[in-house]
Amino acid sequence: MRTLKTSEAAALLNVSPNTLRAWERRFGYPKPQRSAGQHRLYTHGEVAALRDALQQGLSISSAVSRAREALSTDTHTLVGALSGFELDRADGAMESALALRSVERAVEEVLLPSLDELGERFGIDSAPWAFAARWADGWLRRAQRLAPPPVRRLAILVGDATRNELDPDALALRAFELFCGRSGVRVMALPVAGVSGLSEVVASFAPDGVVIAGSDPSDDAIALWAYRVRASAGALPTALFRGTHLTAPVRTTGTRVLPPEPFAAHRQVLALIEDRQSAHDAPVGLPATARDRREAQA
Repeated sequence: MRTLKTSEAAALLNVSPNTLRAWERRFGYPKPQRSAGQHRLYTHGEVAALRDALQQGLSISSAVSRAREALSTDTHTLVGALSGFELDRADGAMESALALRSVERAVEEVLLPSLDELGERFGIDSAPWAFAARWADGWLRRAQRLAPPPVRRLAILVGDATRNELDPDALALRAFELFCGRSGVRVMALPVAGVSGLSEVVASFAPDGVVIAGSDPSDDAIALWAYRVRASAGALPTALFRGTHLTAPVRTTGTRVLPPEPFAAHRQVLALIEDRQSAHDAPVGLPATARDRREAQA
């Protein structure tokens, strides 16, 4: 995917960088990414779509609407491919989306909205939904395998409380895992129903934070899993992702409720962990984490 610096994007649109930033603030378009140094990077496809619309003599507000319509074609194509059970065409729609967007934006702007539309159209207990969900699960897992190896000393343990791979929350969880991996973080998802031997796995993985994702099991099952993790790893930043289990036992533990969008959720989790680490890891009096114990023994 080709990206442009602010000056390059402004030159392509024949406007000043200040005008480009003003359009971004007013219309939310074009929507930049951020480099490692927090500099704006605009997707060439978005800027080119806006340029083409402006060349038709449209006002900036109309041009933004036209550019967005042009980019929404990928979503319509993916919905059509999956509702027609055309796997090759669905793969092609995502390839087209990736030509104009980052992986994160292609997932959040094309893949997940398309699945939402299909769920509303057919119902999540239908065969067409199962077909689409299995394709999406496979696509996200392939993308995760292609992510670069972890480069940051951060690890996130996920308590998978989704029903199965056809659960809409499970697809959001796969996207969350993908985004964490692409951020250079180690992530491991374990079912909350599996508590036997959990302490050994947690001690080996040495997580820096915990996320409970989904809402299929009972509160008691989730609470037991969280208790076993805490007993092994100590007090860790804990967050809830796309779960409806917000009963008193969860609320009173200080658990953070993450936004339902996977990208925003993964950013909040990383910030939560990094804020804790910058405050000298664990407050005085709390049990040592599995990572602390392992490093002390080294």
